[in-house]
Amino acid sequence: MANLLTPVAPPNLPLAPGEYSAAATNTFSNVLRLYFNRLSNNLNLFTGGTGGQYISNVYGAFQDSTTQTAVSTTVAYPITFNTTDYSNGVTVVSSSRLTVEYDGLYNLQFSAQLENTTNAPVDIDIWVRKNGTDVTASNSRFGLPARKNPGDPFHVVGALNYFVELQALDYVELVWCTTDVGADIKAYTAGTSPTRPSIPSIIATMSFVSALTT
Repeated sequence: MANLLTPVAPPNLPLAPGEYSAAATNTFSNVLRLYFNRLSNNLNLFTGGTGGQYISNVYGAFQDSTTQTAVSTTVAYPITFNTTDYSNGVTVVSSSRLTVEYDGLYNLQFSAQLENTTNAPVDIDIWVRKNGTDVTASNSRFGLPARKNPGDPFHVVGALNYFVELQALDYVELVWCTTDVGADIKAYTAGTSPTRPSIPSIIATMSFVSALTT
């Protein structure tokens, strides 16, 4: 592929002779010229409107194809993932831990397919845990009205994004609880008439935003 960035190593500069030598000076200059030409070629790739295409950032995209349920209204449940769509420096560990390889500020985004099968309104809370500790002020509450009828639960998508500072090998989890176990995070298989894709119970992405400033 043309116009790819190539690693540039510091040049191995030749030692100066004991006395002035035009040939030695020219050799020294040519080594430096080659080095700076390579640096300039890489830098020029960034100056156009499409320069970002040459940057490889850290990211991860994950989803789950199973319905996630609660057994108790007094227990918090980590949301799990069984599919990795994309991964570069972010991986799923122990089914729920979105783990990063590098220090940085990350943008965590999610969308959860929430369902209420009961005859009464239900609240579902979803928040962020970092290394097993709840992150202050990271919770969101999603209110689900009662089901429409016994064969038609109420559905809504809960979505949010959140910035979090992480060190290498830190992890974050999405955690949820519900006011009624008749509500869940629902997955659906592919549909017909018309043909349409399946619905994951949860989709989450982690994107590197910036190096840490402190």
